[in-house]
Amino acid sequence: MAKENYMINRKKRILFYLLMVIILCWFVALQLFGTNEREIQVIEGNILYQGTFIWEKPDGSSETIEVPGRYELPAKETMVLVTQLPDDYDEKSLAIRSSLQEVRFYIDGVLRTEYDTSDTRLAGKNSASRYVFCPTTEADAGKEVRIELKTNTAKYSGVVNAVYCGDKAEIWEYIFAEHGLETISAFFILFAGIVIVIFSIALGVVYRTKFDMEYLGWCMIMAAAWMLGESKLRQILVPNATALATLCFVMIMLAPLPIIYYMDSIQSGRHRKLFRIAEAASVINFAICTILHLSGAVDYIETLPVAHVILVVTLLLILVTVFYDMYHGYITQNRYMVVGLITAIIFVVVESISTYFVISISGIFMGIGMNVLLFVSLVRTIRNVQKMESRRQKQEMKKRRKQMEIMSLQMMQTLSTTIEAKDEYARGHSHRVAEYAVLIAKELGWSQKDISNLRNAAHLHDIGKIGIPDTILNKPTKLTEEEYAVIKEHTVIGAEILKNIRLIDHVTEVARSHHERYDGTGYPDGLKGEKIPIHARIIAVADSYDAMQSRRIYRNPLGTEVIYNEILNNRGTQFDPEIADVFLKLLDENRLEINEDYNEIVDKYALPAVEIEIEKFISSVMTTMRTQEDSEGFDFLTGLPMRNRGEKLAAEFMQQDNGYLVFLDMDNLKKINDIYGHKAGDRALKLLGSLLLEYAQHSVVCRLGGDEFLMFVPNVSKENISEIVSGILQKFEERKAEDVEIRHASVSAGICETAKGASFEECYTKADKELYYVKQNGKGDFFFYQQMEQEKNTDHGTGKDLAMIAKTLRESGNYTGALDLDYREFAKIYEYMNHLGERYRYRCYLVMVTMDTTPDYVMYIENIERALESMEQAIRQKIRKVDVCTRYSSMQYLIILFEADETKIPKVMDRIFMQYYKQYDKRNFIPKYEYIPIMDDSKDMPLNEVPK
Repeated sequence: MAKENYMINRKKRILFYLLMVIILCWFVALQLFGTNEREIQVIEGNILYQGTFIWEKPDGSSETIEVPGRYELPAKETMVLVTQLPDDYDEKSLAIRSSLQEVRFYIDGVLRTEYDTSDTRLAGKNSASRYVFCPTTEADAGKEVRIELKTNTAKYSGVVNAVYCGDKAEIWEYIFAEHGLETISAFFILFAGIVIVIFSIALGVVYRTKFDMEYLGWCMIMAAAWMLGESKLRQILVPNATALATLCFVMIMLAPLPIIYYMDSIQSGRHRKLFRIAEAASVINFAICTILHLSGAVDYIETLPVAHVILVVTLLLILVTVFYDMYHGYITQNRYMVVGLITAIIFVVVESISTYFVISISGIFMGIGMNVLLFVSLVRTIRNVQKMESRRQKQEMKKRRKQMEIMSLQMMQTLSTTIEAKDEYARGHSHRVAEYAVLIAKELGWSQKDISNLRNAAHLHDIGKIGIPDTILNKPTKLTEEEYAVIKEHTVIGAEILKNIRLIDHVTEVARSHHERYDGTGYPDGLKGEKIPIHARIIAVADSYDAMQSRRIYRNPLGTEVIYNEILNNRGTQFDPEIADVFLKLLDENRLEINEDYNEIVDKYALPAVEIEIEKFISSVMTTMRTQEDSEGFDFLTGLPMRNRGEKLAAEFMQQDNGYLVFLDMDNLKKINDIYGHKAGDRALKLLGSLLLEYAQHSVVCRLGGDEFLMFVPNVSKENISEIVSGILQKFEERKAEDVEIRHASVSAGICETAKGASFEECYTKADKELYYVKQNGKGDFFFYQQMEQEKNTDHGTGKDLAMIAKTLRESGNYTGALDLDYREFAKIYEYMNHLGERYRYRCYLVMVTMDTTPDYVMYIENIERALESMEQAIRQKIRKVDVCTRYSSMQYLIILFEADETKIPKVMDRIFMQYYKQYDKRNFIPKYEYIPIMDDSKDMPLNEVPK
């Protein structure tokens, strides 16, 4: 039925086209042989001037001549034509076509019209050809008309074109009727050329190749420019007909270029060296002729023969190469293209030669040739596009088949990479184990298919690790028994994930049993001897070897001799003796070289993917991954590694090198978040992160979470680490000044010196403790743990500091402390109260409250902020309205008690501390206070310290 419908549609299509052809033939026949119905109110005889013309020669003689005609006259001589208008003359204008001539009309001895571009053209010796109109009236009847013609070119000297008389519109209508077809054809070719160029470029973008039709389009554009330049209507097409006429000659000189490019593309560059000669000749000729034209020495029209010779030679060269290609069998298809090309070349040659036999030429032959070539080129291009599309579809089908063939291996590679991304020390482990297992299997004489299956199974032997928490996989310290028990579960988890896979034989038993021992003491099932699947026994040896020769966080790679002895000593206990012997032989003979690039391995026995099994597999993997409690990666805000990755790397580096572990904390982040919002806090964190990256390029840096950061710098001196940390703190202070919303932020750091192989946990605790010490004694600084240990018995009392603060407050109200504006206002109030005390003998006291921790207690930032907030609220609730308070540093507050009884100060502070303990129920902070009277002479100021 479908075939029958197709045949009916085809018949209708043929009938439709036949009908259209009949209608077209009818229309053309009427135009050629039917009645001329143009609404021209005058006959041709009235359009052409019928009067007699007399040629007045320079020697004084005269001659009656026929117009139009051509007569012998040297260049640059003026030809004078005289005629007597009839007595009944009543036309509105006279007109004559200038052929590169200057034209002047005199009526009754008076200059009526002049055409001369010598003062307006940019270059050249001659005025461009055009129609020159001279207005006339009935009053001119019987008068003498004098026409002067002058040219600088011998080709057009003595040329007299037809003289027209009548209405200007009627004359143009007559000219259009005679020559309009060529102009219309030129516009069609121009439009077609532009469309072809754009279409070819678009095709090139889509198919990522170059189409030769693009150069054909440029050939057509140049041909159209030539035709428009030669058009009798050009002076009404553009404002500056001289430029269009000049463009005509330029196109002839440059025409060989797109023709050469077009043919070179068609012929696939076989004759490129030959074509380059013609290309160079065309460019050199254009350059020389342009220089001569611009200098006024020789016009383009006079050098045109050279351009014609180059064009003809180029076309003949093309014909020779085409016949050469046909003879040698290069052109086996699209022979009609050769026919169209030869036809176009013939028409172009005719166009070029005809310029030497007629006064003017319209370019119609060139237009016909271009249309013929356009048709055959379109057919060729369409066929090429069809072939390209067919090739593209075949390639796409081939590509899809290839993708289906390697989908299993791609899936394995992805999953293997996912697993190993959880454990950086195992990166590439599955692939290496697979390749070592392949070497063993080859030595055992396995078939290629079995070897391929073993390789695929080995890539998934550790898939169960995807269900092990990262905190255990990446733990930088020794695993506990409970954690080791969790690690061993990866065999059971892997078998559970792979239980529905049928793509790879033995994959489930490999995942479950590759940690079984030959003596039966392995896990998870305690299998013994040959009850352990052979695939699992092979992978057990390969797995152990790769583990021993790879670096771990707690040790460097083991030497070859150590590994050899380890495998030898464990043959028959941990490893299958036969497999162990084979592996030791490979190790002895140095044959364990493998390709470590998984992507380069091509396995012709790769199994096709089965969609339903892949869906089950991926579903199981995703379900297992969702059960993980933790994930690793990078902090998107600061660009630093997150805690898991950073601590792991730091612990690894500490096993290899001496260095310094730095614990950093951003002060007042909570205050910034509360006042200006979390975006401001994020900017502060981002700033610190960028500084850590900048100053610790060869170090381990990570964000622990919140406002805490960790850095390990290996192989530096104490002076170097001091410079690095102080540089970070200083840069932070400088850059935060550019952002008013983060001006309260500062950075504190605790530093612990570490020796090679030191315990990460112990050093981490020391650095954290030192950070807390810094925060207790003023933020925005750093301190070494070892220095604190040396000075732990030193009195860190703040009495001296309080005296200095009091002195500073009295001397200046512009002290820039940790709290900026709040502190400044406090300084002003302090100074005011100082003056009151001097004048009225008021007794005022300055009290400093310091928050201290219990001995050997390591605090977290969240607890610090909570305790400080509770203390601040307690102070504000329990002091009098006339008293003033402010936060002085991260762990200290200042209070001014106005006109207070010194004996009652302890009771006031007791009330504050009792309120504090109500709001903060923990006892890990011990608040204490000290006070001094506000008086002029700070030297005599008594100090009273009261711990609580």
